[in-house]
Amino acid sequence: MHMHKFEKIWLIFGVATLIVFLSTIGVSAFYLGNKPPSCLTTINPDKVDQTKPFDKPGLHKVEGKEWDYELVYVASTFSYNPTEVKVPLGAKVRVIATTKDVVHGFEVAGTNINMMLEPGYVSEYTTTFDKEGEYLIVCNEYCGAGHHLMSSKIEVVK
Repeated sequence: MHMHKFEKIWLIFGVATLIVFLSTIGVSAFYLGNKPPSCLTTINPDKVDQTKPFDKPGLHKVEGKEWDYELVYVASTFSYNPTEVKVPLGAKVRVIATTKDVVHGFEVAGTNINMMLEPGYVSEYTTTFDKEGEYLIVCNEYCGAGHHLMSSKIEVVK
């Protein structure tokens, strides 16, 4: 079978690109240990209100950890609990969130915090709030007719 010179070049380029891509993914996954976040912590979605720390949502000072505060959120039908939180400037905060009903998003606008909240699983993210101001929390996963009303606020104060 006769192939044109340009067909051979594109075929070689395509195969080489595929090999480079798969090698990069393989090295990243196996040698560097990168993997998708796993939901190691589970929770019964029917008993979120009775399970610690979700029985007391809000900001809590912690001792003896690598972070200063735990910020606990519970998402439910078109709302976040708590609706407003004040965080000290420069505090290292571990955000812990879950949902009682359906899949919700948890995005803190203006930061890198972006989690998917799934019923039965606990999502966590650790960050430091270095800028003073108000940060809006929005649901970025469509969760029903009142989705656009779902928000909360983090106020970073001195």
